Amino acid sequence: MIESLLLNGVPLRTVDPGLLRATSYGHFTSMQVRDGRVDGLDLHFDRLDRSSREVFGQGVSADRVRAYLRAALETAGSGDLSIRVNAFASDDAEPNLLIRVGPPIDPGVRPLNLLAFQHERAVPHLKHTGTFDLVYYGRRAELEGYDDALFHTATGEISEASIWNIWFARGTSVVFPSAPVLPGIRQQTLQRGLDTYTTTVVTLTDLPTYDAAYLTNSIDPALPVRAITTGNGTTTYDEHPPSADVIGKAYKDVPAQEI
Repeated sequence: MIESLLLNGVPLRTVDPGLLRATSYGHFTSMQVRDGRVDGLDLHFDRLDRSSREVFGQGVSADRVRAYLRAALETAGSGDLSIRVNAFASDDAEPNLLIRVGPPIDPGVRPLNLLAFQHERAVPHLKHTGTFDLVYYGRRAELEGYDDALFHTATGEISEASIWNIWFARGTSVVFPSAPVLPGIRQQTLQRGLDTYTTTVVTLTDLPTYDAAYLTNSIDPALPVRAITTGNGTTTYDEHPPSADVIGKAYKDVPAQEI
């Protein structure tokens, strides 16, 4: 019997059913490409290799990933793109790399309002394809009038937002939560550029003690948080030039890397 797919009862003849493995059991990394360059490209290579070794028992070399990324740029005919690299495998075979290419996405400019939920992602250190919970809580937040969800542990430790890392500022000092999270590429890039930073427990009750909060992912280097609502009320943050300047300088000091 030949595997097949039907969408709303209609057979799909141009999709390999095996590609569904890329969305059921696997991991990925996402990046914004500008002029053929990517922030923290070596960190993306390391993530794909390290995660593949853990998930599939075999790594993927940086040379292989770079060759596929260059092929994607050549196919697109542009150096300004959004790229997602999915790694998936059958049994103990070498991981496959499925690359999805799209138009570049500009960073957000509007500060976000977050609603806090008690939730901890499974194996949070992996950027895996199990994203149902992220979409679910993000949608719940939106239905209640917020922009997105913020997660915390059962003991009230802030961890991460649905598709972002979150970090805080006191004056010009940057503070990263120490709860288990996905170490985002942009966050690691920022840490490379900072002279000093702190990683510590950040609890729900600590929120009013900070001057600012920022979200970061492959699209948004430092998207300000306007407010965080918890079961104990809402903490609001105003624009904070001292920390914004430190963050901007840190990113500027770490140049993007050529594919």
